[in-house]
Amino acid sequence: MVRRATGSRPAGREAVRGARRPEVRLPPLEPWSEGELAPDGDYDGLEFRECDLAGQDGAGARFMDCALTGCAVDGTALGRARVLDSVLTGLRGVGTRLAEATLRDVELVDARLGGTQLHGAVLERVVIRGGKIDYLNLREARLKDVVFESCVLVEPDFAGARLERVEFTDCALKGADFGGASLTDVDLRGAAPLEITRGLDRLSGAVISTGQLLDLAPVLAAAMGIRVM
Repeated sequence: MVRRATGSRPAGREAVRGARRPEVRLPPLEPWSEGELAPDGDYDGLEFRECDLAGQDGAGARFMDCALTGCAVDGTALGRARVLDSVLTGLRGVGTRLAEATLRDVELVDARLGGTQLHGAVLERVVIRGGKIDYLNLREARLKDVVFESCVLVEPDFAGARLERVEFTDCALKGADFGGASLTDVDLRGAAPLEITRGLDRLSGAVISTGQLLDLAPVLAAAMGIRVM
């Protein structure tokens, strides 16, 4: 069950503190067979495999030592849910509602999601690996020790969020909004492309590469009112 993250720092990243990754080791799991999520439900040591959870209401539920594999989560209501020590693989859906949820020691792998609502959520020791997430709403969220790895993020919204020890590794970041965000030890060097549409003035506390700086130069110049002739 238990897994505590290591804080090893990859070579070449000495300028920023690396994120601590979760090390999730699940116990033997029982298949979930209830058919419907319940608000404030308690799910411990369960496997949700190929379940259609679309439109179901699991607001305030607790998932501990669970595996969700190949599940449909279109419009699933999981506001204020707690997802702890769990692995989520191949989730697919649009409009999944996770506002003010807590994700701690979680791996999200190969997700295909759109319009996921995580505003006001808390993410701690979370790895998001592979897959594609469109219009991810992380407004006013708190991210600590979070890694985005080998995934595509299209127009993610980090406005007003607090990011500490967050890494983007071999990750496409397209049209990101950092307006009003607070960044501490955020490593953007592995983001390619790195496209930021808003919040360039909030990147203090982030690290980018020289090449990324050159790519961002026109946007930076425009934001500062500099005309390049």
